[in-house]
Amino acid sequence: MTQQNFGTNPEDRMGRNALPGPIPLSYFGVYRCPVCRYGELSNLAMMDAFGCNFCSRIFTANLDQNSLSLADSLPPITWHWNGRQWQGLPRAGVEFGWEIAIAAIAIITLPTLLVGLGAYIFPPVPGSNLSWVPAFWTVATFVAHLTIVLWLIIEYYQFPVLLFLKAWQRRLLMR
Repeated sequence: MTQQNFGTNPEDRMGRNALPGPIPLSYFGVYRCPVCRYGELSNLAMMDAFGCNFCSRIFTANLDQNSLSLADSLPPITWHWNGRQWQGLPRAGVEFGWEIAIAAIAIITLPTLLVGLGAYIFPPVPGSNLSWVPAFWTVATFVAHLTIVLWLIIEYYQFPVLLFLKAWQRRLLMR
C-alpha cells in the first residue's frame, strides 16, 4: 500500500505508521475530513477547494494560514492545520460568554424543577395505578429539554450526526 501525503490509510488512523514530521497544507495532499472525521479531503479538479469523499462537504483553503473553512455555513466554520491534525478555530464575529452557558442550564433545569416540584407538592394517591406518572414526567421533561439544547449545539456547529454514526459503524465493522 502506498503512503499518501498525510498518511490517511486505515493503519495510520489507528495510530501506526505515522509520518515523522508535520506536513504543510497543500492542494496536492490528502487529509482526514475535520467534519465527519472519517472521509478524506482531496483537491477538487479546476478549483481552489477541497472535497470530502464521505460526507460530500466542500471546503475552501487558505494555504498561507494553513486553514480550511466550510463553504456552506455562515459564518464559516474554520479549522487550522498544525501539520498532523485539524484544530477548530472560533467563528469570526461570534463569541459565547457565560450568558449562553447559564441560559442552556436554565433551559434544562427550570422546567424539570417545576415539574418535579409539582409532583412533590401534589403527590399521586398512594397505591393508584398511575402513581408512576409524575416521576416519569419529570424525567421526560429533563430529557426533552436536554435534547433541545444538544440539538441547538449540533445545529450551530453543523455536526453531521448521521454521517458520524455511519462512520462509526464502518469503523466497528472493519475490526
